[in-house]
Amino acid sequence: MTNTPLDQALTFARANTAAHLAQLQDFLRIPSVSTQPDHAPDVAKAAEWLAAEMRRIGLENVEVIASAVGKHPLVYADWLHAGADAPTVLIYGHFDVQPVDPIELWETPPFEPTVRGERIYARGACDDKGQAYIHVKAAEAYLQTSGRLPVNVKFLYEGEEESGGESLADYLPKHKEKLAADIALISDTGILSPDQPSITYGLRGIHYDMLDLIGPDHDLHSGGAGGAINNPLNALCHIVAKLKDEDGRILIPGFYDDVLELSAEEREMLNKLPIDPEAWRAETGAPALWGEPDYTLVERLGARPTLDLHGIIGGYTGKGGKTVLPSRVHAKISMRLVPNQDPAKIKQQFRDYVRQLTPPSITLQFEEDGHGAPASITDYSVPAMKAASKAYTAAFGKEPLFTRNGGSIPVVGEFQTHLGLESVLMGFGLPNDRIHSPNESFYLPNFYRGIETSVQFLAAYAEL
Repeated sequence: MTNTPLDQALTFARANTAAHLAQLQDFLRIPSVSTQPDHAPDVAKAAEWLAAEMRRIGLENVEVIASAVGKHPLVYADWLHAGADAPTVLIYGHFDVQPVDPIELWETPPFEPTVRGERIYARGACDDKGQAYIHVKAAEAYLQTSGRLPVNVKFLYEGEEESGGESLADYLPKHKEKLAADIALISDTGILSPDQPSITYGLRGIHYDMLDLIGPDHDLHSGGAGGAINNPLNALCHIVAKLKDEDGRILIPGFYDDVLELSAEEREMLNKLPIDPEAWRAETGAPALWGEPDYTLVERLGARPTLDLHGIIGGYTGKGGKTVLPSRVHAKISMRLVPNQDPAKIKQQFRDYVRQLTPPSITLQFEEDGHGAPASITDYSVPAMKAASKAYTAAFGKEPLFTRNGGSIPVVGEFQTHLGLESVLMGFGLPNDRIHSPNESFYLPNFYRGIETSVQFLAAYAEL
């Protein structure tokens, strides 16, 4: 019977699941909502908590890095004693979380992590505290047993992934030497099912925009002004209705000009994924599937661009009626982008089109600069991808499949641009984890197997 550093680390991980769960619960109790100014102290508290945990397990050069652009902090740590010939892995995650609204739909308080069955329920349980913490626990497993890691590691965790990531975007190009590595490792995605691991090799990009439509300089009585003053809410509805057709095709001029279409080989690979459209629909609770008729469900989910209205603020929304023409309405809109689409170009096309659609009876204003990130594709033949495949197979007992993810992780493109790094997206979330929604949860067997997968990855990558 062998007793290698890998065996020792795995034994430690399996023997300490109760401690790992308790520590994760402490992490989840911190309401680190980066989009809400009132929670800025909580984001800072989460950074300090994480840094203290990194010091405790034996990582070195741990620091909480204040934002140079006046926003939320970063956390850095490393362990660089595997030798000059050993590869270096840059591990990324984020410790900020989404807002909890609507709070009344939560079955248990979002920042009182609760275990029910095999799941832990809390905001950030899966996205991304639980997944980011996996790699801290994997490092601990090695450092507390053999006292060393099989590769050099650097951790860089951020506190504003959910709110634009400006601090990280500012930090990366200024610290290229400090962050130099051979590969980036990120766990902020998911797998197909508890029994079928998968590796995400492609991510959609994003452009997120916010706009205001302004009519009169104060709210007006609809009986006294209706029919003579354009209601900004009505105008907004007309504009939004002209952004896409009933099948989901986006009507912005030039929007599809640069889209990199799927090859026949890639379409064949993606459509072999074991995703049952009816079962997937049932999981969402929607009455029917919808989308571009020329593309399959799996293609729509990860390889086609989108445009969605996320929220409208304006008018009277309280109980009962109030006949008012609002002075101002606010809308939040995003576009998920695919390879070759430039977020800056899409932003300009979108804003130009909305300006054309806005009638002279309404004043249009765009808030701030919006934010965007390009789509990304990782070569799934690089050694780190092979190491990830070997690690999943060892931990889950089944080889992973390769898939695209419809979400956006802006740092993947930024690592490519500023550090020249490809990223391995080694996720452990499940489709029913309800990230960004009430009752977000993380399947605990995946949390524990995720730690083992990370332990296995570091060993496999060292060998390759």
